[in-house]
Order: sequence, then structure tokens, then C-alpha cells
Amino acid sequence: MTASKKKDLFDDKKAAASAAYSAKDIEVLEGLEPVRLRPGMYIGGTDDRALHHLFAEVIDNSMDEAVAGHASRIEVELDMEGFLSISDNGRGIPVDPHPKYPKKSALEVIMTELHSGGKFKGDAYETSGGLHGVGVSVVNALSDFLEVEVAKNKNLYSMKFQRGKPIGKLKDLGAINNRRGTKVRFHPDPEIFGSKAKFKAAKLFRMARAKAYLQPGVEIRWKCDPKLVEELDIVPHEAVFHFPAGLADYLKETLGSKATITTELFAGRSKKENGHGRVEWAISWTPSGFGEADSFIRSYCNTVPTAGGGTHEAGFRAAITKGLRAYADITSMGKKFSHVTPDDVMFGAGALVSCFLSNPEFQGQTKDRLSNSEATRIVENAVRDPFDHYLASSPKDAAKLLEWAIERADERVKRRKARDVRRKTATKKLRLPGKLADCSQKGSENTEIFIVEGDSAGGSAKQARDRKIQAILPLKGKILNVESATLSKIMANAEISDLCTALGVGIGKKFELDDLRYERVIIMTDADVDGAHIAALLITFFYRYTPGLIDAGRLFMAMPPLYRLTQGRRTEYAIDEAHKEELIKTVFTGKGKIELGRFKGLGEMNAPQLKDTTMNPATRNLARITIDEDNLPSTEALVETLMGKRSDLRYQYIQEHAKFVDDVDI
Repeated sequence: MTASKKKDLFDDKKAAASAAYSAKDIEVLEGLEPVRLRPGMYIGGTDDRALHHLFAEVIDNSMDEAVAGHASRIEVELDMEGFLSISDNGRGIPVDPHPKYPKKSALEVIMTELHSGGKFKGDAYETSGGLHGVGVSVVNALSDFLEVEVAKNKNLYSMKFQRGKPIGKLKDLGAINNRRGTKVRFHPDPEIFGSKAKFKAAKLFRMARAKAYLQPGVEIRWKCDPKLVEELDIVPHEAVFHFPAGLADYLKETLGSKATITTELFAGRSKKENGHGRVEWAISWTPSGFGEADSFIRSYCNTVPTAGGGTHEAGFRAAITKGLRAYADITSMGKKFSHVTPDDVMFGAGALVSCFLSNPEFQGQTKDRLSNSEATRIVENAVRDPFDHYLASSPKDAAKLLEWAIERADERVKRRKARDVRRKTATKKLRLPGKLADCSQKGSENTEIFIVEGDSAGGSAKQARDRKIQAILPLKGKILNVESATLSKIMANAEISDLCTALGVGIGKKFELDDLRYERVIIMTDADVDGAHIAALLITFFYRYTPGLIDAGRLFMAMPPLYRLTQGRRTEYAIDEAHKEELIKTVFTGKGKIELGRFKGLGEMNAPQLKDTTMNPATRNLARITIDEDNLPSTEALVETLMGKRSDLRYQYIQEHAKFVDDVDI
């Protein structure tokens, strides 16, 4: 065939494809369908953290009522069936017909329409934690059953929903004189979160208690089924939280009996500034640190925890650092303080900061990080003057703080010089494994190494990677099980030696996080049983011999797909059997046969597929490996049972838990 004929044939195919793409190919998702189809866009995923985020979304609404001065009590209850109830004595969700949808009550609109609520104009709420307006409707969408009761104007109303859709209309249950406010009772949908997913009483208990610290005027009552308490043996089945001193009470409890640098913690609360709500804070320093961490800062905006920090944290750090620097200048210690950084000042600090803004801007629906630029100024202005007075009124404590920060800065400079010398020496001696395809970027910032199983997968990964920032290290089969091996055997193992050399770190006491050559370490194995076993062996190694890598949040699991589904021109990838069934039910709803392909391994995927599904930061999903510090003894026992030398313990565990395992396709 000539080149001209080939071009004509190609043009004909393009024309046919263009003609086939019409209005029928445009899919419109209505109501809450987008939430059920892509829950990760609204609550960050379907894991345990996302599950408990449902509770945060509902209680945030009740907290908004408390902050606005309309509610003084919130009740939280978890029952044996897994239903969670949150009620308050606030104004109650409006139940009258909505002006835009006269055939629907306002309650129904709020529960079934995204971006609906009373927090956009600012008339109903001066500050709120639910400004996106999707919170409670998302909870409704992701619950297999949800019921709302509203006690308003001495009347009780009720409405029920199933997977986001109303079960009948709003019901008027008649007069009620001794109750007001809103009660939401719901059960997470197992189709979304999995059949084994359930709320953890201990986690809900901690979350509810933390909320009470953030609003001194509110009382939060906790209750859960006594059988759950007997099962978990962690939390009381009933409790009342009320903390008049707010964050100061929170920090005192966190510090416990720890020795502190200063005799008194620095805590306070400001008034409104330019229409914005108050700023509240508490901070103290301890030389003993906080468990695995040397320091911590926990921040909140409109009672919403911002685990990712943000501009309010920046304002708080700036106020503390500038205050200490100004005090150093007036006490002739300015020269010694000149090389001190905010990190030096905050080392050993336990800090809490909470602000209230009329128009908070969060990054993402899960609200992990605050991005309002004015929050930096508001918090800094609120904290700076009180901190100056705190230092001036306690010269001895102020001097101790200055000395503490200067010592931390001196230690940091010494460590950096020693690290530079060590790295120069290591660079001369380092002999990277021959099978490592290293990235071209010299610094570690934004770089990542993929640990893959076998040369076949390694070949595909090398073609799919971004050579500038992504390195590939293929390993031969299953690495040594370090849980049942001696240290000498581990040190002599070639695969572990290559892994440590590529990462640039030692193991055990010789591990130094600063020596790590990459910002992220990503385990990428096949999406099958063998792949899971290899991943378990690698995670066991990191858990036992480089735990600092996990503590720093630098270890991840890639999430390669197990299935490829195609219907017409549409292709989707499923990470497991449950995801495949979900896609078939929710995405491939049109006519036509669904072609199903199963990847036996990463090596079967061509480079573009592997890149788009698993390696491209813009389109992939990563699972961060973490250690549950709250249940560390259980974690330790589980690792020892499943990976240790005693096969009888493993056999016993399998017998006890086999009934919970679904049928799998091996």
C-alpha cells in the first residue's frame, strides 16, 4: 500500500470516528450521582479516614450552630448496627418549601442537592466549617440509609433517604414541646466503603472530644453501645465533654506530666477583627518531645481540623518567631538569635491554633489545608501583642525560650555541616546497583523511586517513567522475610543490599532520613496475591529496619489496576473485583458488550497504560503506608503473628479470620 493510500485510509477512519462521536456520548450525572461515582473527589477516597470524614461533615454543621450561638449541646451516639447519630439543640434545618423548588422542602434540597445550604451569603452563619455546601448531601449520597429529624417551632418533622434518594416526602410527626434542633442518623453504604468497613468507637470518641475543646460554650455528649466498649476496651460508653478553658485545657491534657521549658503555657483568645471571628491559641515547649514527634502544631478553622496546615499556621509561627526575635534585640541577644529559623523556634513545641473566618478557602472538599491569604495577617496580629506581653511579664521564661531556640539552631547548623561532609564522602564511594535506572535530577526534591518485582515489570516501568524525577529498581522475586531472619542473614542478602544502596540509607540504628536519596519510596507490585505477598515482605522490612521512613510519610504503595473494561470507545480500569463490579453498575450503563481484560502482572501492561494508571502523578492513586500509633501493640503483635517464625500462630490466625474472607480470584 502506498503512502498516499495509507493517508486516505487514515483520514477515512478519522472522519468515521468524528461522525460517531455525537450528543448521545455526552453523559450528564444528576443530583448526587457524581458523589457515588467518584467519592474520592468529595471525601478523599473510600478508606477508613474517608469513612470517618462522614462524621466530621455532620458534626461540623452542629458545631456551626454552636459557634453562631444557637446551640449549646451536641449528642453523638454509635450503636451496634453501625448507625451513627448526631443531634443538636440548634435552630433546626428549615423545612418550609424552597423558593427555587416550591414542591420540595428546604430540608430535601439540602440533603439531595450539591452546593446547597445556608452558608454562602453569610446571613445565616457569620462563620462556618461547611462553606462548600456539599457536606451533609455527600454523607447522604454515601449512606445506604439516612434519616433526618427536625424539631422546629414546637413541631417534629422527619425525612428518610436511601443512597441519596428520598424515601417518600417530608413527614409532619406532630407537636413536640421539649425538643428543638436537628438529628441526623445514618449508616455508611457497604457498596462504597466495603462490607467490612465500620466506624471505630475510639476514633469517633477522640474526634468528638477535640470538637468540644474548640468551642468552650458547647457540651458534647458521647454514647456508644456497651458491647462495643467491651469489644474495644478503649473508650467509655458514655461521657460528657465540656472545657471552659478551650485549647488551654486541651494542651494541658496533652502535656500531662511532661517537664516544660516555661513555667506557664502561652494561651489566649482574641476578639473579632474586621468582621472575622476570634482566634484562639495555646503553646508550650518541652525538651522530652511528644512520642515519636519532637513537636506538633494542630490547627483548625471554623472548628474544622486542618491536618495539612495552611495560612493560619503560617501566621502563628510568624507571630511567635518575630516576637522572640524582637525580644532578643532588646535584651542584647539579637546577634546570637540572627541564625534562628521558625523551625528552631517551634522545635519541642506543642501548639494549638484555631481561627474563625467568614469565607474560609480550603484546598479540596476534605478541607485539609487553609489557603486564605488574609488568615496569616489575622492570626499574626491576634497573637503578636499578647506574646510580647507574655515575654515581658516573665523575663526568666523568656530567657529560657531564647536559649532553647538558639541551642536548637546551633545543633541544626552542626548537623548540616556533618551531613554535607558525609554526603561528599558517600558520593565518592557510592556504587549504585547496575539494575537501578536512576532519575536525572540531582536533588531529592519531588523525586521518587519505584520498587518493582522482576525485570519484565521493570522494563515497562522504565519506559513509562518520567526520567527526570522517577527512578526504577527491579527486584528479583520475593525478598527475604526479615521477621524470621537473623541480622547477619539480612545484611548478606543481595536484594536488600541493593535496595539500601539505591535508597542511600543504612538500617536499624544507622538509618538517617536525611540520607534518603528520594522524596518518595513507592512499592509497585502486581495486583494479585503474589504481588500482595511481595509488598507485605517489603513493608515488613521497612517497618522493622527503617521505621523512620514510614513515620516521615515517605513510603507508598502504587495502586495498579487488575482489570481493564472497555465498552465502545470508553475504557476504565478497576483495581480489584469490587471496583470492577462498581464500574459495571455505575459507569457502563449503555448498550453494547463490555470487554473485560485481566492483567496478570505489570509486565503485561504496555508503557502508556502503566504510566496513565499507576505512575503519572496527575492520574494515579497512591496509598501512603502509616503506622497506627494508637494501636501500636496490636500492630506489633499482628506483624509478629503473620510474618514471624511461629507457624502455629499463623495457622490459628487464619482459622479465626477465614470466615471474614470473601472469595477471591487467584
